[in-house]
Amino acid sequence: MAATIIIIFLILFFIILLLKTAYVVPQRTVYIVERLGKYHATLEAGFHILVPFIDRIAYKHSLKEMVIDVPPQICITKDNIQVEVDGILYLQVVDPVKASYGISNYIIATTQLAQTTMRSEIGKIDLDKTFEEREKINSEIVTAVDKASDPWGIKITRHEIKNITPPTSIKDAMEKQMRAEREKRALIAESEGEKQAKINRAEGDKQEAIARSEGEKMKRINEAEGRAAEIERVAKATAWGIREIASAINEKGGINAVNLRIAEQYLNEFGKLAMKNNTMIIPADLSNIASVVAMVSKVFSQISKEQKVE
Repeated sequence: MAATIIIIFLILFFIILLLKTAYVVPQRTVYIVERLGKYHATLEAGFHILVPFIDRIAYKHSLKEMVIDVPPQICITKDNIQVEVDGILYLQVVDPVKASYGISNYIIATTQLAQTTMRSEIGKIDLDKTFEEREKINSEIVTAVDKASDPWGIKITRHEIKNITPPTSIKDAMEKQMRAEREKRALIAESEGEKQAKINRAEGDKQEAIARSEGEKMKRINEAEGRAAEIERVAKATAWGIREIASAINEKGGINAVNLRIAEQYLNEFGKLAMKNNTMIIPADLSNIASVVAMVSKVFSQISKEQKVE
């Protein structure tokens, strides 16, 4: 009975001893082993067995990138405005030994350093620029914290500001300023639109006036050309008629026909004059009719001679 108890005790002892000395390290994780209180080895992913009562796991580190919240804090800007700022810090353990023995708690250290650097950077700029220069502030924080954490075996990958919260009175003033700026831009845009509309209308009126004047010009040119063509055709027709008359005069009996025609026209006009007036002056010598006819006949004869000479 006693032997059985001893065997059971030894089995339990070896099981406990195995559990205390055999370790399976997960992927992207390292264990720091100390032997008799001093650093001995770094266990990477896999199965490992330690020396009982001599070796022990002192530290465990994850090699994954970690996300740490930077608590909100009050910062004073260059123009003496208090703002509450918080952020997110991304870091990664690159040297487990330094992370174990270089500092007691690298998470608290990097967080405090990020807050200190943030207060310093916020104090260099005015309130209006804190919202515009987030990227610059983040870059300065990453540079400062990464440089300070290098002896700790920590790599700062990036920092992001989550919120910048000014006091309520400042927020109200900023909202009024933004509202006024929007109204200003709206008025400027409206005035620019009206200006462009007036310019477009003026340009349209100008083009319309030019087109109307061009049309009027073409109309007058066409009318002038039409009148010129009409005058030319009338002149040609008159000249043709005169030539035909002259040709007819040169024919046999032409002169007698002209004299007869002139006498008829003379008497017709004289008769019309008598019908329109109650009082009529009669020539003293009716032989004047013959003299008029003779004179006209002489003119036609002279024209006929000139045409023959030509």
